[in-house]
Amino acid sequence: MASDDVLTPFNFLGLPIDLSSWEQSRIIVIPVPYDHTTSYLPGTRRGPLAIIEASTHMELFDEELKHDISSVGIHTLGQLEPDTANPKNMLDRVERVVARCVKDNKFPVVLGGEHSITLGAVKAVRNIFPHFGVVQFDAHADLRNTYLGSPYNHACIGRRIFELCPLRQAGIRSLSQEEHDFLLHSDLPSFFAHEIHADSEWATKLIDGLPSHIYITIDLDVLDPAVMPAVGTPEPGGLGWYELIKAIRMLAKERTVVGFDIVELCPQPSNPGPDFLAAKLCYKLLGYIFA
Repeated sequence: MASDDVLTPFNFLGLPIDLSSWEQSRIIVIPVPYDHTTSYLPGTRRGPLAIIEASTHMELFDEELKHDISSVGIHTLGQLEPDTANPKNMLDRVERVVARCVKDNKFPVVLGGEHSITLGAVKAVRNIFPHFGVVQFDAHADLRNTYLGSPYNHACIGRRIFELCPLRQAGIRSLSQEEHDFLLHSDLPSFFAHEIHADSEWATKLIDGLPSHIYITIDLDVLDPAVMPAVGTPEPGGLGWYELIKAIRMLAKERTVVGFDIVELCPQPSNPGPDFLAAKLCYKLLGYIFA
């Protein structure tokens, strides 16, 4: 290799080593290319690399916050190898990696992959923070007790989280009779998309009563398919970009966010826009937390 060759690092944002080493970084990006329990459109396993690739084309300066958030240091791990033998094994693998990050005082950002992987991250973070809750942005309630024979299916992630800690959901517009009945007999606050569109104060209500420390999980199908078509299970009537970032901005201001994930990107090779949106959303949320 010639001494004057210039290589662009392949990490989130394409950062140089002084801003992306483990030692110098406050934030750890964890790519999890797993979609073993996908039940509609496959391909979310390609989501993490698509987000990272798109992120290398973004401006590092945030025009809203007037700050370069990358200055806190962002390290990108290699892709977490999928375990297709058993979904529970994969969740344990995610839990171990996230736990290592949190114990080393790093901020975990998990990029999926399907939504089931969130459970491993939530378990890891919950062990550190006693007053802890989860906010789930999603088109689907994901409150089935089991689905396709597994309690660890992506359609069960909300139910499994609710068994561990306080949970709030926003953007819901698709659920089964079983999930409807579960909501009727539980104290789980779910903000349905049709209610959000009719209530300008919904984000404030979402925050009220949350614990001091929260983990945010964003299934990209919470956004309307006109904004985010590249998901495994698209649903009409979703949130817009500014509705979503207004809510996450308020959450970051009013509570201590201790980690988050962005899941369910199903890349479309002929349409890179959704990949860029997911990368921008990730960086925007980091900005609200760290700027």
